[in-house]
Amino acid sequence: METSDDAGVYRLNDQLALIQTLDFFTPIVNDPYDFGRIAAANALSDVYAMGGRPLTAMNIVCFPIRRMDKAILRDILRGGRDKVHEAGAVLVGGHSVDDLELKYGLSVTGVVSPGRVLTNRGARPGDRLLLTKPLGTGILATAVKAGLASPAAAQAAVDCMAELNRAAAEAMADYPVTACTDITGFGLLGHGLELAAGSGVRLRIEAGRVPLLPEVLDYASMGLVPAGSFANRNFCAERLRGSAAIDPLLLDLLADAQTSGGLLIAVPAAAAEALLDRLHRDGVSHAAIIGEVLERGSGMVELG
Repeated sequence: METSDDAGVYRLNDQLALIQTLDFFTPIVNDPYDFGRIAAANALSDVYAMGGRPLTAMNIVCFPIRRMDKAILRDILRGGRDKVHEAGAVLVGGHSVDDLELKYGLSVTGVVSPGRVLTNRGARPGDRLLLTKPLGTGILATAVKAGLASPAAAQAAVDCMAELNRAAAEAMADYPVTACTDITGFGLLGHGLELAAGSGVRLRIEAGRVPLLPEVLDYASMGLVPAGSFANRNFCAERLRGSAAIDPLLLDLLADAQTSGGLLIAVPAAAAEALLDRLHRDGVSHAAIIGEVLERGSGMVELG
């Protein structure tokens, strides 16, 4: 709790611990099936960020049953079920309530060896930072709502958000990863700062190396930046160094509130390139080394 980690971990014995997490939200895309897939992938991500494997999931549903076609609910639940099965987990039930505002997500239980739990407080000076998905889903979702996003950009955002972090988690299990978190509502800067503070280190992020979704800088230049991203940028400002030298549009992307974002991984420098090659071989095509961990003690992010 004290370092805002991604999920709770409960040790059952010396060989096994449970990971528990919960997440749900309102629709961010128009297609019900895609919404179900994205919401499920987002909830499952916290288990992967802790180094674990999802085991079971339960639906959380708020649905205006008197005002909306039940077929929409069926498609949402089908999308969630398919993503849970893709993760190798089992859907074991859930709970629904009649609500004026549609919401959907999952409560997820995973398993991990107690000695292999990953947190956001183990990064060490000299580690390299890897990011496994591109940024920009918040800005692209805003462009979609405004009717300005191209079909290709909108589909890229859906594909990114619906992609499980399973392949990335399975790859990093074979390397000496020191810390991990997933990038969601607080953006890369916010979650990076949590990792820096939890680990008692300073991070250096090379802004030009951060992977971005297609066309996202164009939409940012049009002012299609969600309010949450501005809030993230303002909240992080006092603990950033070098931001004055960064293109303000790129800074918006670094603070962009993500849905079902990628993993931010800290790994010793000697293993970073090998892990990156493994990620690319396993289909995590946008993975990139975006920075490094600097000296202990500051809980800051330096931008370059």
